Amino acid sequence: MSTKRQVHLAAHFPGVNNTTIWSDDRAESQIAFSSFEHFARNAERGFFDFLFLAEGLRLREQKGRIHDLDVVGRPNTLAVLAALAGVTDHIGLVGTLQTTFNEPVELAKQLATLDHLTDGRAGWNVVTSSDAFHGANFRRGGFLDHADRYTRAAEFIALSRELWDSWQADAVVAGTAAGGALADGVFADRSRIRDVDHHGAQFDVTGTFPVPRSPQRHPVIVQAGDSDEGRDLAATNAEVIFSLHTEFDDAQAFYRDVTERLERVGRSKDELQILPGATFVIGSSAEDAEERSNAIRRAQVSPATAIAFLEQVWNRDLSSYDVDGPLPTIEPDYEGTAITRGRARHTRDVPALVQSWRDLAEAEHLSIRDLVIRASTRGGFVGTASHIAAEIDRYVQERATDGFVVVPHTNPYGLDEFVDTVVPLLQERGVYRQSYDEGATLRQTLDLPGTIRDRSAAARTAAGAGPARAAASAGVLA
Repeated sequence: MSTKRQVHLAAHFPGVNNTTIWSDDRAESQIAFSSFEHFARNAERGFFDFLFLAEGLRLREQKGRIHDLDVVGRPNTLAVLAALAGVTDHIGLVGTLQTTFNEPVELAKQLATLDHLTDGRAGWNVVTSSDAFHGANFRRGGFLDHADRYTRAAEFIALSRELWDSWQADAVVAGTAAGGALADGVFADRSRIRDVDHHGAQFDVTGTFPVPRSPQRHPVIVQAGDSDEGRDLAATNAEVIFSLHTEFDDAQAFYRDVTERLERVGRSKDELQILPGATFVIGSSAEDAEERSNAIRRAQVSPATAIAFLEQVWNRDLSSYDVDGPLPTIEPDYEGTAITRGRARHTRDVPALVQSWRDLAEAEHLSIRDLVIRASTRGGFVGTASHIAAEIDRYVQERATDGFVVVPHTNPYGLDEFVDTVVPLLQERGVYRQSYDEGATLRQTLDLPGTIRDRSAAARTAAGAGPARAAASAGVLA
């Protein structure tokens, strides 16, 4: 048995963004089940921990028109994952689902159902939105202030856990020696089911949760926020962080920051896995990989995509500019209504960003398209399969990450080469599984030591602390 740290891998289904090359000869549908099935079966063949689906609540728009990369559609995440439960046996199934525009009882019910359908392989990537553009599709519209989104998310998660915990593990007695057959008229022991009576700043819920306790008790909680509020929410509630930090030094700094936040809320690092998203390009040699990478990047950043990317920062119509010419000399519009809707803006200091781009373009004689290719390249491994396996191993052993969420550039076959070439080399290094543990839940596959509530209860017992104090320190309800 290897004493080295083990690599964890997840597979991100190619989505509606300029990472995915829809013009590729092998590209297939974003909504046909055959695409999802091939991708999921292939990820399971590679012994990945889980498959990861993003979700969009509305098609993005730019200058009042639907963004062309969204036209392929955004199918319902839970429906896809439920279908994939029937064609997979071991891999976890994680969906991105909003706390801003969903309600806890309904979403907790759906996730508990998915956990039952998969025998404990369900996960929830918790995301928030303060975007009124998305909210316009919902009853509450865009009412939620940006400052309130993590407050709502924290209570949403806490209430969901309360709902999932309201059924004791032995509440269902039908078919057991104690309860007899369902024909006897007894399904559950009502004394082992607690009604929920929650009255908080965000939610008022009273009643009986309709789904018995699921195999994992709680689906695995994934979180992807990168702000201070997002990192604090993850430190308190998450079991996996899907991060943006893929450059080695930056990843190590993020890893240390999150570890310190975990310690401040009474959690240890073994209770959470940090998995940055990472692309890859595999070649027969370093030169071949670099050549393939350059071709892929140019396919990802078409002339139209390059202009659209720049417009999102300039907040102006730049369609008259030559994509092979210099950056615009006109200044961005800082005050006008955003021309891009439905896409999160990660850039806070636009003037500084624009100046850095102008300096880079001038120093290296970059056109608009060249600059966008450079600016939008993020978190990729380029090289031979051996080089990529070695780099993944290095990141994990030196505690920059616990593994990666692998993001292919084609759908649905983009993961195949990685599974065929990189995975066997990780196995040879003794840092990656060669089979799944039979009957393992997603939490067990991720090597996580039980739910946050299980661990907080154990900590109370060990320390002799009062329930309310220990629960508060773990960010859960007693």
